[in-house]
Amino acid sequence: MEGRYFIDTNVLVYANDRSSPDKLKTARALLAHALSSRRGCLSTQVLQEFFVVVTRKAGVSPGNARAQILHLTCLDVVEIDADLVLGAIDLHLLDRISFWDALIVKSARAGGCGTLFSEDLKHGRRHDGVRVHDPFKHPPAFLGAGKH
Repeated sequence: MEGRYFIDTNVLVYANDRSSPDKLKTARALLAHALSSRRGCLSTQVLQEFFVVVTRKAGVSPGNARAQILHLTCLDVVEIDADLVLGAIDLHLLDRISFWDALIVKSARAGGCGTLFSEDLKHGRRHDGVRVHDPFKHPPAFLGAGKH
């Protein structure tokens, strides 16, 4: 798998979820690869959603969540603007996916990513030229079998 990839909120959340050890390992390996390869990308939407979910539902302290977000800003971060919102509305109407998922897809495209790692959309499906890959059901080859 070559090129840049986008990381959805659920990957960040599972990197903090000790109740799902397999997903935790996969998520942490994917994040480590994103940081070391500099191929990972995310958006301000992902960072915001991550903060809310892990502090409300995963028991992560706001300070710890903030520190994780600061570390994640080493990756390329797509800032949500009016053009992305309007594009997401159009994609929502065209592909009949939720507005929030459409905004993730449009952010991935804006970040120059050909792959979106997420479990929220159907694995293998393409939206606006971005292929969805569920890393928890189909770990990416670059992580190596059994290494995560």
